[in-house]
Amino acid sequence: MSRPSDLREEVRARYAAAALSVIEAGPASGCCGGPAGEQVFGGGLYDAEERAALPADAVTASLGCGNPVAVAELREGETVLDLGSGGGIDVLLSARRVGPGGMAYGLDMTDEMLRLARANAAAAGAPNVSFLKGTIEAVPLPDAAVDVVISNCVINLSVDKPSVFAETYRVLRPGGRLGVSDVVAEDHLTPADRAGRGDHAACVAGALSMAEYRDGLAAAGFTGVTITPTHRVADGLHSAVIRATKPPAA
Repeated sequence: MSRPSDLREEVRARYAAAALSVIEAGPASGCCGGPAGEQVFGGGLYDAEERAALPADAVTASLGCGNPVAVAELREGETVLDLGSGGGIDVLLSARRVGPGGMAYGLDMTDEMLRLARANAAAAGAPNVSFLKGTIEAVPLPDAAVDVVISNCVINLSVDKPSVFAETYRVLRPGGRLGVSDVVAEDHLTPADRAGRGDHAACVAGALSMAEYRDGLAAAGFTGVTITPTHRVADGLHSAVIRATKPPAA
């Protein structure tokens, strides 16, 4: 069995290579494959208008399994945090939605992705964005700092998901919202079943079941948890939209 530190390094190396492939003008490789002929990962999950408004490298570097910005119901003036922001596509889209009175943070542990994201933000002329280096298990922001947390196919990669949920809850203001896209497993799949369908860095072996996801968020204090599958990425595994709320009285 792989150690958590080994799995984290595997993830870091894979996404560093993906960022460098874009920086060096090559194609980025998605985090994992899906059913033949289906678009299940990448920039194609955003509509044409969204893609056209962004630097090409931000779209090319997109390795996610959904479009969390489309379901986060962002409002003018809000502060947003994107966990595992990669090349910055969701941060840039969020910045446009919250407007000049709002702020969009991106958090990533990979130097190469941060370099790419900052270049994309400069190319987009987006002043209300900031990219932070760190892990999603230890967010470098103070308590109650943001209104909304989004993420795109990243939480499944964590080796310590209870810490991710606890940190997400901590940085949200009371009444704040979680709206993420992630890979989830059907409840009948055991951890061994998931590992048999793909490795950890491929967004499969580390996926939580729907019940595990729901229970993990509830244990952190979230309410109103909903999990809505959007499309299949492997046998018994789906991309899904996960929403939850930090209680106003928290």
